[in-house]
Amino acid sequence: QVQLRESGGGSVQAGESLRVSCVYSRFPSGRMVGWFRQGSAKGREGVATIFIDGDRKWYSDSVKGRFTISCDRSKNTVYLDMNNLQPDDSAMYFCASPRSPLTVRGAAQLRPEDYDYWGQGTQVTVSS
Repeated sequence: QVQLRESGGGSVQAGESLRVSCVYSRFPSGRMVGWFRQGSAKGREGVATIFIDGDRKWYSDSVKGRFTISCDRSKNTVYLDMNNLQPDDSAMYFCASPRSPLTVRGAAQLRPEDYDYWGQGTQVTVSS
């Protein structure tokens, strides 16, 4: 099974940018790596996901236009570049990968319940 490890979280002011990284141990059997977040008293929310071997990507409406997901296959790393961060973006950010390729398409590929392998998370805190 693939193992994932996040890094790069931190504390920033509103309007600032931050990059978080996810290193995966081997090519994921589900071909995708997604970013999810969970704020205090909130459920886990899909943020963005990308095909490792095709570069197709999807974003939640809440981050579209501000966040960019990308992959460096030479480094087994998926990045999430977050711009114009707001206090509502404060959360623990996780990367995850499904065991098998998803059969759903589009934004439906951001459902946390479809992902089987998870990292430990990295905290992002945005102050106003």
